Amino acid sequence: MRRVLVLTLLVLLAPSFANAHCEVPCGIYGDAMRIEMLREHVTTIEKAMDQITALSAEGDKNYNQIVRWVTNKEKHAEELQYIVSQYFLHQRVKVSSVDDAAYVKKLALLHGMLVSAMKAKQTTDTAHTAKLVELIDDFSEAYFGPEDLKHLREHRLHEGE
Repeated sequence: MRRVLVLTLLVLLAPSFANAHCEVPCGIYGDAMRIEMLREHVTTIEKAMDQITALSAEGDKNYNQIVRWVTNKEKHAEELQYIVSQYFLHQRVKVSSVDDAAYVKKLALLHGMLVSAMKAKQTTDTAHTAKLVELIDDFSEAYFGPEDLKHLREHRLHEGE
């Protein structure tokens, strides 16, 4: 009876031990795709900022549309924050040693993205979206190897065609 109980516990707990380093099975999601998702969120946030500013300047304000754009802007800023924290901070960026300068740089860039997204939620100042783009570019440089960076740049060039 005791042996059955121990085996049952091992079978039930083994999957959690096997996947403890990641919340999702490794290899399913792509880091490059997440970077492009961050960029898309920034573009959407900036468009929302522009729409809020334009609608607010009109003499006959459409408050429903303004509220919808504010809600949309905040939603995309939160989704950007979720990717930064849940995907990159929780699962992908790992320390290799206590004095790992590359790790500290990645953490600082990710933290900067979280703060800039928070500020983008609070205002319509596009300086925050410009800062987000800069931070995403800097993080990409710090995170990816040369081949991955080349692929990311080529992909971005082909999107405009």
